[in-house]
Parts: sequence; C-alpha cells; structure tokens
Amino acid sequence: MQKLKKGKTIWLMGLSGAGKSTIAQCLIEKLRATQQICFGLDGDQLRAGLNRNLGFSEQDRSENLRRAAELCKLLNHDGITVVAAFITPLEKDRTLLKSIIGAEDFFEIHIATPLEVCEQRDVKGLYQKARLGLIENFTGITASYEVPQSPFLTINTVGLDVDQCAIQILNKIFI
Repeated sequence: MQKLKKGKTIWLMGLSGAGKSTIAQCLIEKLRATQQICFGLDGDQLRAGLNRNLGFSEQDRSENLRRAAELCKLLNHDGITVVAAFITPLEKDRTLLKSIIGAEDFFEIHIATPLEVCEQRDVKGLYQKARLGLIENFTGITASYEVPQSPFLTINTVGLDVDQCAIQILNKIFI
C-alpha cells in the first residue's frame, strides 16, 4: 500500500450498530502499520466532548457533522488521514461534508448493514428504547436514514468479519 502524500477523510456512515466504529478502529490499525499518520473521529466520542452541547434534532445533527467535517479538513491539510465514523443519515449533510472537506479528499463509505442485524447487535438497548418511545429522533426507527445515492463504496457487513471490511476499503482507496 502506498503512503498518502496528503491527508484524506475516510467517512464511514450507517445505522447505529452497523459496525462503523469497529471497522474504523481496524482501518486505523492497518493504516498505522504502513506508517500512515491517521486520526480516528467517532460520533459518540465527539458528542461526549466537543459537541456535548448538541442534541439530536435535525439541526443539531447537521451542526455536529459540520463541525466534524471542519476538523477533518484541518487535519487533512496537515497530512493526517481521518477515519470518521458517524451515522450521517441525510443526503444534504453528506453533500455538505463533501463540500467542506473537498470531493478529492472525501471517501464516503456506506456501511449498509440491515436494520434487523443492527438491532441484534445493539448491546446498549437503544433500538428497544426507541421502539418503546423512550428515545426520540432515533435514526432508523423514529428518524429517517436516507441511503446514500452514490457512495465511494458500499459494504454490507453480513457474512464479513471486521478485517475483511477494512481490507475492502483499503483496497478500493489505495489500489
């Protein structure tokens, strides 16, 4: 695998429980093994700190993503590849991300795991809480998820392990 000269953003998107964060960690390990300077940016972690003042309204979700994209752009400018894992449910937000980061530096990866599988993987019980009405605006249940129209790559994690998913992404970007 060749080392990137300029930082890029590998943006993993999909439903909660799709495998975004797990795949992101595997990607980061593989990139670092090739001496690639990279940074992991996870939606849950960002909301626990920098974006803790944002809720889950459509406007707050868009602002959360906008801030993340601005951070990616700054890191990319300094030669750092960012592996970002965010639900990113709306096409308008994905378009905004691409415009902020730059189309040539933005790799939109749709982790297309079926809703039923995401619910089976849900160790936090978020889907069940959303179905009981205890969580409002939960993507896939009470808030919409618009399937990406033209992602760089789509991966359905059913039948694949994490390593296979990461290798698919790296092969598509670097080979």
